[in-house]
Amino acid sequence: MTEKRQPQQIDDLDEIHQARARMAHLLEVETGFRSGSPFWPEPGEPRPQYDPERTTVTQRRRAKVAELRALHPRDAKFLGLGQISFRTLERMAADLDEDGLMGLADGRWTPPLRGHRSIGSATEKAIHAVHAETLHRSKVSMRTKERMIHQYVREKFGARAEEEIPHYVTLWRVWKEWFGSQGARQRYVRSAAAVDAGTSQVVISRPGQVVVLDTTPLPVKVLDDVFGEPISVDLTLALDAFTHSLVAFRLTPGSDSSVEVAMLLRDVMLPLPMRPGWGTEMEWPYPGVPAAVVAEFAGHPVAGRPYFAPETVTSDHGSVYKNHHMVGAAHKLGVVVLPARTMRPTDKAACERAFGGIRSLLLELLLGYSGVDVADRGADPEGDATWTLDEMEHLLATWIVRVWQNRELTEYGPAWDPGGRHSPNTLFAMAGARDGIDLEVPEPDLYYELLFPHYVKIHGNRGVKVGGLWYDGPALGPYRSRPSARSGVHRGKWAVHRDPRDCREVFFQDPDTNEWHPLRWRGLPQGEDIPAFSDARVREVLREAARIGLQPQDDCDLLPVLLDLVAARTPVSAWPSQMAKSQRSERARELARARSAAADRPAQNSDEPRRLPPAPSPAELTHRNTKAVTADRRRRRETTASSRPTPPPRMGEALRTQGMLVLPDEDNAEPEEQA
Repeated sequence: MTEKRQPQQIDDLDEIHQARARMAHLLEVETGFRSGSPFWPEPGEPRPQYDPERTTVTQRRRAKVAELRALHPRDAKFLGLGQISFRTLERMAADLDEDGLMGLADGRWTPPLRGHRSIGSATEKAIHAVHAETLHRSKVSMRTKERMIHQYVREKFGARAEEEIPHYVTLWRVWKEWFGSQGARQRYVRSAAAVDAGTSQVVISRPGQVVVLDTTPLPVKVLDDVFGEPISVDLTLALDAFTHSLVAFRLTPGSDSSVEVAMLLRDVMLPLPMRPGWGTEMEWPYPGVPAAVVAEFAGHPVAGRPYFAPETVTSDHGSVYKNHHMVGAAHKLGVVVLPARTMRPTDKAACERAFGGIRSLLLELLLGYSGVDVADRGADPEGDATWTLDEMEHLLATWIVRVWQNRELTEYGPAWDPGGRHSPNTLFAMAGARDGIDLEVPEPDLYYELLFPHYVKIHGNRGVKVGGLWYDGPALGPYRSRPSARSGVHRGKWAVHRDPRDCREVFFQDPDTNEWHPLRWRGLPQGEDIPAFSDARVREVLREAARIGLQPQDDCDLLPVLLDLVAARTPVSAWPSQMAKSQRSERARELARARSAAADRPAQNSDEPRRLPPAPSPAELTHRNTKAVTADRRRRRETTASSRPTPPPRMGEALRTQGMLVLPDEDNAEPEEQA
């Protein structure tokens, strides 16, 4: 083996006691004491022939040589002191001053690996050829690999060369030394071998230079905010690679989507507002910029969590991280997306370790903890669940600001100060004192710009059609039936942005004023509200309408189908029980995503911090559905009749007015003539 090796360490020595024995003899020669200091003398020290006040160094070295030669040869060889001369003691003294204890170690104790003498050139070529071949086959045992090595040598070099192939145990050891234990799954081994690990390194020197994103299932069962059923949620983290700060996180019922990842990047750039119940110890702690200045700049009191504009984002190869919407959102934010190498989890090891830290420091203490493996799961984690989705989100936010940001980084400390005590907050404060802090808060309209755009035409009467539904609003008035001034791929079309978490409305930017206006779904009753629904529910509605043969001319005809799918229009007491558990979980996820979308929208009052709206109860959802159905029926009745119908006459009215025996009223009788 011709590869260079790293410097040897004390831990590499099997004969460390021999090196310490050498150092004790050498220190006695140099100082007169085996410990090297007169403050820690052993009994009888200093001995007369090594007394530094009566002898010189030369005399002591000659005395030591005579003493070691008087030892029994077997004992001297065991201690590595069998052949010590006056010149050797001089050289050992110089090595001790330069390299410490490791300078006294014999080079024969840690020889460099020279390979295996029994592995000839033919066997070496056969081993590499079999390794390349087995990467593309199904996984085989080492015995089969041994037979393939014999086959390769016999066919390529002849039967005589086959006699030089070593024993199976030697082949197994060489294979493990060169290629590892090969204990991974075959597809993972094949994928890892197909990727060049590369030799370039990224030196991270400032906050925001690299932000790592990753998503993992939260190992705690939480209760949804609508039905109180235990559900599984995903935890998405954004971790700054320089300070190890958790700059943003999201809890998503079910799997996350690209719009939520885009909003996560937006959260990295936004200061975290103080929440009810948070004390002054959780406010902005970084020196150089007072908390009052930051609060005035942001519009609300700011918690102690760093915020900045990220430069590079590293993630895995999940679909939510590399689709067109995510790439467009990153381009809008000026962020470079640098995916991790395939089968190289070390590229985002800090984020993976953060998940483990959150689990061991916090989540394992909570009721409903389900663990990371089904085999290690408790008896009934769903029955133990007590934390709601809102409570879990508030708990994580509080724990990150108060615990994680102030926790000491031990083995993950900075390379320039490995022995110092640092936390994510102190590292960010250090970077701020060195380079300054960029207090750039994005505009509220960034929410609309990060949504997925649809390029459509504006119909004269019906508005715009986005995702199979028609939307309209007063903002489209001046632009109806007019082409846009846009050129290029979407020539003549208008851009309408949609949040897939809540499809009740889309957003249109007025080209004259650059203001954003919501466009309501035409199927919504005027002045009424129905529960939010996502794009998945829209696709289900359209499929159901096509299945029953409904061909609506207006989106109002789709409202009954939507209400049937959303809430089944049952009484309050029976409505939750009429839905299966999977349906309730899906509905709770839909409402949670809609609430998250409402929290991401810019508030009417820019000074008010963003807060998650309260979750509706099942009774409130049923009441909304009932009102929506009643309003829809009233609208249908009003559209069928052009005028208010005339009430029918009272019973017997015709006999009283047209009968032959009807007596005239006293008021209509002629007055009698006066006599």
